[in-house]
Amino acid sequence: MMKKVFLIGFISLAFIGCDSKKGTFINIIESQNDHASTVKKLESLINTQGLTHFSTIDHKANANAVQLNLKPETVVVFGNPKMGTVLMNCNPTMGLDLPLRMLVTTDYEGTTRISYTNPEYWSLKHNIKDKNCLRILNKAKIALSNLAEETGKK
Repeated sequence: MMKKVFLIGFISLAFIGCDSKKGTFINIIESQNDHASTVKKLESLINTQGLTHFSTIDHKANANAVQLNLKPETVVVFGNPKMGTVLMNCNPTMGLDLPLRMLVTTDYEGTTRISYTNPEYWSLKHNIKDKNCLRILNKAKIALSNLAEETGKK
């Protein structure tokens, strides 16, 4: 019986997590800029906000290097080592999701989107219950939302 309840709960979470609206695992913001401008603006905002820009990974360029096609898809890896260290002290498995990353994609119609993991999900994934750690995740949720929204503006 308990296995059935767990399975139903897990399936419900999986379906909720597939939605791109607030309160889900993945947040998606539509950008008003083209792909290259969105990536450039995101990198610039990361630097001006005092975050550390670790890397930018151009999946399309990597696909082209092996003679494959891919729509524009770029991952920008960044973070705040002070915040990240505290979260990894809450649970070392947080290192699987840190540093932070945002994905910039462009579809065939030319619509560019910014996607990122909702930090609220990490509390479930990494079983974080400490109030201080949950406060940090909430701050991260707000900061990532603001960063994505600002990046997507003209």
